[in-house]
Formats: sequence, structure tokens, C-alpha cells
Amino acid sequence: MINCKNCGTDIISNFCPNCGQPAALKRIDARYIAHEIEHVLHFERGILYTIRELITTPGKNVRKYISENRSRLVKPIIFIIVTSLIYSIVSHYFHVEDKYISYYESRHSTTGAMYLWIQSHYGYANIIIGLFIAFWAKLFFKKYGFNLFEIIILLCFTLGMSMLIYSVFAIIEGITHFNIMVQSSIAGLLYCVWSMAQFFDPYKIASYLKALAAYILGLITLTIVVFIIGSSIDLIFH
Repeated sequence: MINCKNCGTDIISNFCPNCGQPAALKRIDARYIAHEIEHVLHFERGILYTIRELITTPGKNVRKYISENRSRLVKPIIFIIVTSLIYSIVSHYFHVEDKYISYYESRHSTTGAMYLWIQSHYGYANIIIGLFIAFWAKLFFKKYGFNLFEIIILLCFTLGMSMLIYSVFAIIEGITHFNIMVQSSIAGLLYCVWSMAQFFDPYKIASYLKALAAYILGLITLTIVVFIIGSSIDLIFH
């Protein structure tokens, strides 16, 4: 009998009966790394499976993640960071955002720097954006009983998928040189509204209107907060 190196519980099998830690950890080698990559990309419980489920029935699957099974989908924070990273790589490779962010780069102010940071760090910025949208969604969908953190989970998956939508459009624009990023913003918005409405009540038109309002008000609120913070810092230190 040995003790678990994680929690100290006596182990009489291959795994700890208390925390599930393996009795003997596998050595990290090429095979281990390959297995970890395969696990992340696995069609059953990996990111590809998560994307497929969020394309077809996002609201239903996020509801299941929150209330029934949290092992089938990729963790929401990891999902939004990975998908945002994918978009950052794609947009950087094709330089599709150069003409969109030049405005903020030319502004020598704290507010401009904050907006530029948001556009340069989508993984973290999307989580922040999700907080503002979740605030309004909580107000509009109060009767459904979901707390703020559960709505944030929904938005992590939803905004993560919107990043993949932007990535597809960015690749098309990079290859064809057609300016279609405006269309990508519309597509991302429509997906977010559809996903949120499906999560709460897909059979009511009011759900789609409330989701749209929550999304727009969330972005407006974020913009106002960034402007107030940036302007206040400039007034204090300049």
C-alpha cells in the first residue's frame, strides 16, 4: 500500500479513491505529449467536439454543461482563450486588422491604449466583454433563475465561437482581399444572439430581442467604462 502524493490517502489500486490521482504518474516524453494533444483535439470530449456541439445546439449544450455533465465540453475559459488565440494568429498572419486598429494606435492617450490592448488581447478581453454582456443578460432574463456566473459560462462558449467565425472570415479576406470583416461582425453578432436566446427560451421572439439588447448594451457599457477610466487617468497624471 502506498500514499497518494496529492492528498495522502492510502491507495490500494491504480488510482486514489479520494482525489482520483494516479498511483504512479506517467513519465513526460514524446508519447505523453502526443497523447495530451490528441486529448485536447479529441472528437468525443475535445475542442473539435465542443465546436461541433456549439454549431448545432449551443444553448442546449451549455445548459447540459451547467446542470448535467461538465466533462463532454472543453472548459469554457480554456475554450475562449484558445479560440481567441486562433483568431489572433489568423488575423496577424493575413494582416486583416491593420486598417482597423490604426486609429487607436495613432491616439496618444490612456483611453486609446486601453482600446488597443483590448484589440490585441482577445482572449482576456473577451472574458471582460462577457462580464458586461452577462450583467445585462442577467437583468433581462432574471426570471429564468441563472446566476451571473452561469451566464458568464454561456458567454465564454458563445464569444469563443464568434472568434472562430471571425477567423473564417479573416482567412477568406486574406485570400481574396475582399473587405468582409464588417460581415464577420454581423455574423458573430447573429450567432451570439441566437446562442443566448436558445439558452434561455428559443421559442419566444422576446428572447432574441433581449439577447440583442444585452449584447449591444454590454459593448456600449464597456466602451463607456474604458473611456471614463482612461480619461480619469489622463486628467490625474497629465
